[in-house]
Amino acid sequence: MKLKIRHLTRYRYASPLRAAVQTLCLTPSSSPAQQVHEWCLDVSGRLQPLTDAWGNRSHLMHIDAGVREMRCEASGLVETQGTPWHVDETGPDPRVYLATSSLAAPDAAMRRDLAAAGLGAARDEAGLMALVRHVAGHVAYRPGETDARTTAAQAWQGRGGVCQDQAHALVAACRALGMPARYVSGYFHAVGSERLASHAWAEVCLAPEGRRWFGVDITHACPVDERHVRLAVGPDYAACSPIRGVRSGGGREHLLVELEIVALSA
Repeated sequence: MKLKIRHLTRYRYASPLRAAVQTLCLTPSSSPAQQVHEWCLDVSGRLQPLTDAWGNRSHLMHIDAGVREMRCEASGLVETQGTPWHVDETGPDPRVYLATSSLAAPDAAMRRDLAAAGLGAARDEAGLMALVRHVAGHVAYRPGETDARTTAAQAWQGRGGVCQDQAHALVAACRALGMPARYVSGYFHAVGSERLASHAWAEVCLAPEGRRWFGVDITHACPVDERHVRLAVGPDYAACSPIRGVRSGGGREHLLVELEIVALSA
């Protein structure tokens, strides 16, 4: 499936900025699961490309003093292949993702619930999907109950959240069971909801010796397929959010986001 993507983020400030630096995880990489045919970042600052600690293609955006608007538009064409498998040859050893992180750490309650359900480490896709169904049953999709700082343990206790919270809960559950797991940010094409395309899911390493990761979308209870475009990975959202950074000055901030993903005809 060929997907045309446009993602605009604009920050407007009540007073001039003194300085700002933003990290952009908005550049997808080609892999057996997706081919990036075109991609462009159009920003209001100076870009410095880099590869981060997790193997993502990232950029630092530097904003000079005196401006009252920061703008970033990512756009391009990506062809997806519909496979959930991803071999990561550039990222860290998969065992790094056994360690807990601030937003995706299993707590005692989660460990007790997983033990009571008789769930152990998954050795294949069927076992992993059983775990996905259990976590999805415990953390239902309910918008408006959480925010970007909500942890997996809090979502587990509250029994609800959005895709970010469900992905964190699955990653934490996998780590509790001794399975390397990581958070994925990306885009999702849903017919009729083209402007609600930002999404999050998880990847679980079922074959650490081959660095083979299996992508699973807990929100839709399915393996990653041709509707998914993978942007970046990390231990949790804080490590690979599309835009994050710091600023000095500016006063009150107004954020505008426009996002559209459209499937092109063959």
